[in-house]
Amino acid sequence: MTTRIYIAGHRGMVGGAILRQLQARQAAGEDLELLTRTSAELDLTDQAAVRAFMQAEKPDQVILAAAKVGGILANNSYPAQFIYENLMMECNVIHQAYEAGVKKLLQLGSSCIYPKAVPQPMREDALLTGVLEPTNEPYAVAKIAGIKLCESYNRQYGSDYRSVMPTNLYGPGDNFHPENSHVLPALIRRFHEAAEAGLEEVVIWGSGKPMREFLHVEDMAAASLFVLDLDPEIYARETAPMLSHINVGSGSDISILELAQMVARVTGFAGRISTDPSKPDGTLKKLMDVSRLERLGWKASIGLEEGIQGTYRWFLEQGLDNLRAK
Repeated sequence: MTTRIYIAGHRGMVGGAILRQLQARQAAGEDLELLTRTSAELDLTDQAAVRAFMQAEKPDQVILAAAKVGGILANNSYPAQFIYENLMMECNVIHQAYEAGVKKLLQLGSSCIYPKAVPQPMREDALLTGVLEPTNEPYAVAKIAGIKLCESYNRQYGSDYRSVMPTNLYGPGDNFHPENSHVLPALIRRFHEAAEAGLEEVVIWGSGKPMREFLHVEDMAAASLFVLDLDPEIYARETAPMLSHINVGSGSDISILELAQMVARVTGFAGRISTDPSKPDGTLKKLMDVSRLERLGWKASIGLEEGIQGTYRWFLEQGLDNLRAK
């Protein structure tokens, strides 16, 4: 029997990786029908449009990987858009999925749902125990609402809607913009350009001491499908009705200076790496507790340096001219 799966956000970094893995399953013989729509074809903030789509297509499963995302500058500049658009997408997709009889749904969130001052590594039960990071609070509130929407529909209607919360993601399809990209793609671009220009030194912001965790997007896609496919009884044993989300990460972290040294090796930069302690460090440690996911039977498999090498190859294949406007 054919399983119809709608992937919302299939053009994004994570949604694209999930789509590729589902297409590989198709090629291996699984009877899947994959449904996708671009944002131009289906505006997920439009309730009537989402309802019409869900009623017409009647998917069996929904993967909600669509979101309005951005760095600190974007979150600070457009807080109303970040909370409104993400809330609307989640409300529309989750409610209209229920109305259309969708039995299984997976919602993707973010590690920013956890309080700013939280014990490390961050456990799932740290949710709603403290104040959020102010710079991305509107986005985080929307993502928390998505978790609670899934849990509430499960409690009231007996649906099987689940949520996964990834750590910092990277890989093919990432944003390498020089001003608004995240730390790892930003370092890849900077060290590549420094190596190309023959520079003797690259200066990184802060002391280089903060520790960060990174997960390759293909690992994230694999973990997402693993959680979606889990037997309900097994899933229920490791979760609670109103604490059902699952952290997804590598389980290990690295200092920003060590990360810069790794990127320098991959990109062929042979000069000095200096730090600028006058610039802010941000949170000194941010690591996900992934013991819940490991107990369920999944662990990340792509090493960081291996993953950076593959990401750098993808970056080179795109060419800077194609990435400049992104």
